[in-house]
Amino acid sequence: MSRSRYRGLVVLLMDVCLIFFFNFAMFFSYLTDGNIQLYNLVMHIGLLTVCVLVFQLWFKTYDTLWRYAESQEYLTLLKGMGCGFLLYSAVNIILGTSFIWISEALKGTALALINMLTIRFLYRAYRRKVANVGTGAQRYTAIIGAGSAGVALLGELNDNVYGTYKPYCLIDDSREKQRKRIHGVSVIGPIDNTVELLANTPVTDIILAINNTTTERKREILDICANTRCRVHILGDPVTQVEGGVSGKKSLSSGMREVQIEDLLGREPIRLDNQRVNEFVRGKVVLVTGGGGSIGAELCRQIAAQGPKRLIILDIAENTTYELQNDLVHLYGRDFPLSVEIASVRDKARMEQIFAKYRPQLVLHAAAHKHVPLMEDCPGEAIKNNVFGTYNAACTAREFGAEKFVLISTDKAVNPTNVMGATKCLCEQVLQSLNGGETEFAAVRFGNVLGSNGSVIPLFKKQIAYGGPVTITDRRIIRYFMTIPEAAQLVLEAGSFAHRGEVFVLDMGEPVRIADLADKLIRLSGYVPGRDIEIKEVGLRPGEKLYEELLMSNDNLHKTENEKIFVEERPAVDEEMMKRRLDELEATVAHGNNEEILASLHKLVPTFRRPEEVNKNAEQVSAQCAKAKCCSVGVAI
Repeated sequence: MSRSRYRGLVVLLMDVCLIFFFNFAMFFSYLTDGNIQLYNLVMHIGLLTVCVLVFQLWFKTYDTLWRYAESQEYLTLLKGMGCGFLLYSAVNIILGTSFIWISEALKGTALALINMLTIRFLYRAYRRKVANVGTGAQRYTAIIGAGSAGVALLGELNDNVYGTYKPYCLIDDSREKQRKRIHGVSVIGPIDNTVELLANTPVTDIILAINNTTTERKREILDICANTRCRVHILGDPVTQVEGGVSGKKSLSSGMREVQIEDLLGREPIRLDNQRVNEFVRGKVVLVTGGGGSIGAELCRQIAAQGPKRLIILDIAENTTYELQNDLVHLYGRDFPLSVEIASVRDKARMEQIFAKYRPQLVLHAAAHKHVPLMEDCPGEAIKNNVFGTYNAACTAREFGAEKFVLISTDKAVNPTNVMGATKCLCEQVLQSLNGGETEFAAVRFGNVLGSNGSVIPLFKKQIAYGGPVTITDRRIIRYFMTIPEAAQLVLEAGSFAHRGEVFVLDMGEPVRIADLADKLIRLSGYVPGRDIEIKEVGLRPGEKLYEELLMSNDNLHKTENEKIFVEERPAVDEEMMKRRLDELEATVAHGNNEEILASLHKLVPTFRRPEEVNKNAEQVSAQCAKAKCCSVGVAI
């Protein structure tokens, strides 16, 4: 017999004893007076017991784990006792026995029920106390939000005595809920007074459990929480923190996660035209170069969801590409029209072979070297991959009649101060020179992508977990941010607009100081910057810019059908002239040293300047951007 079955049997026998004892006590005076016989008494108590057990077993009362019992379980016990007594009463009425048997049995059954409930409640309280002693000190937790999500989470944390978090209070803006108690926990407020409310309490953790609020309001609440010296979690995302459910129930707390940079930006997610994207992709052969990278992989996922005729993933990195392939097969099945090609965009012959095999109609070019400091040390490799790789892919796309070719560019291409940015700027020029044939070319330019490979935010979190220091290159640095899904959507929708070599730009909202992000991440992790964890300034990396720009000027800036997407139209570049320039650059890369390669790159990209020149006025620029809600379509800096 299993342990749970054994426990259920013990509880059943206990209930039988209680029913027998209290009913015998009710009839004891009748027994001593000689009004009833012992045999009849035992028969009646036995009948009552059987009637009660029939319903208790039917309702599966003895399958309950009483250490986790809530009101529903106690109500089930009550229901079983009530139904059993009614059945007993009906049998007595049918048999025409004295009413005294029903009236006294009612008293005995009520007393038995009271004692059943009391014993179960005391057992539950005892087990919870023992569990708390066994697990050591728990983290006192404040839950922001006394709505359905907050109350559900509260109930779960209360039940999970082995968990990490012990609810201390609920914080809510509702005056009707304040000064009330839910599941034994006080509701206080308002949320704006959280710092004062938690100042003299043992609370070490805060869980934000508000679903029906704006991104801006969420950021405001997180800003408030950052001043509490508490570790902050958010309810609602996939598993990052598991408390564990009971009885096979899905755990709400398993959806708790740490604060992400998206939460701190305070910008509503960009909503793009999904119907337009669907029409752009559905039923077409789509090739994604660099498909194993951060942006490329997300592009593939979104394309796959739109029903392409075939999706071709091209990348030189086989490991990430293999993982993406497995993900797509898992999501869409083995019959999904998916092809994977391990190849380098540098290899023109290999590119021609792939294009001849699949004849892609849409080409999304995400393959590139993007690490700024590394490319400063290896300018030749950056040019080979970024410039000539783009040129090979674009020329091959035109040669094999692709409908559209979309380049993934970067804000670092505007007035570049590093090799990576300069090569991307040159890539944009390459597309301009090829425009005019059947293939329509375009470039999509955006800022930093959250969660991409090499992103600074995961680094900050690792450094915080290690106890610091958190390293930043310069406290003045500001950046634009967007999410990987937003970036991928932008590429797809902007690609549908492409006609004449345009550069598309997303309105990315306000720029953000990296130092401010580091400060908030430390505070929301429950630490004090400068005391618990140091923020260390290590100096600008080679080629690093204090601020980024998305447009060189506003002169040729136009709106598209999407208010968040703008287009910069620039004059065409002569193809023959561009080819001569690229031939010269190729020769320099093949035979020259880094200084000669950089000199050649400066010649081809006149806006390519040393970072010292650009950064000298950075404080003034940074201040202007902080005051004005500087967006990607703002004044050229």
